[in-house]
Amino acid sequence: MFGLKKTPPIRTLIGEGTAITGEMQFVEGLRIDGEVKGDIVATGEGRSVLVISDKAKVTGKVKADHVIINGLIEGPVEATQLLELQPKARIVGDVYYGALEMHQGATIAGGLHPLKNEDDKPALKLASNNG
Repeated sequence: MFGLKKTPPIRTLIGEGTAITGEMQFVEGLRIDGEVKGDIVATGEGRSVLVISDKAKVTGKVKADHVIINGLIEGPVEATQLLELQPKARIVGDVYYGALEMHQGATIAGGLHPLKNEDDKPALKLASNNG
């Protein structure tokens, strides 16, 4: 879908009940089930994936190639390739995306800003519960 290749492995987990303050940088994959106060930015070469679970809360900027959100983010979100907003996703801040998939129930309190792709047309897919 959307020309993405194999998803990188998730090598790091911030578990439920864990709270971190400060900027986080990661390569490949990161899953957050806890709370982070600070920016989370993917670095390095290659693809990156960031998963924000329904139990997670992030206060700060979020940036990765592929971002999957089902929790709360208070701050701007940038997904250079694909942003997936699951039903419990809540974003308070502007959203920048290469392609966007949004499920019913997800909310955004901020602006939507498509990043330019080859055709200068943003890719948008509305997800349905019917598969």
